[in-house]
Amino acid sequence: METHEYVNGEITVIWKPKKCIHSGICVKTLPKVYNPKERPWIKVENASSAELKNQIDLCPSGALSYKFKTEK
Repeated sequence: METHEYVNGEITVIWKPKKCIHSGICVKTLPKVYNPKERPWIKVENASSAELKNQIDLCPSGALSYKFKTEK
């Protein structure tokens, strides 16, 4: 499945377009991050990692997920 990753250095936001049901929760919750009219449409630098995580946890389709950078 096609995925797109957006990284801010601490968290990676993973978007799976085929799973997206366009509920709009991401855009309504963090409009500074998610703007479907722009490319790239996800700008992770416009929110904290905690804000991104909290918003992604609300995604009903699972099209948005995340992973945190692990220390080596």
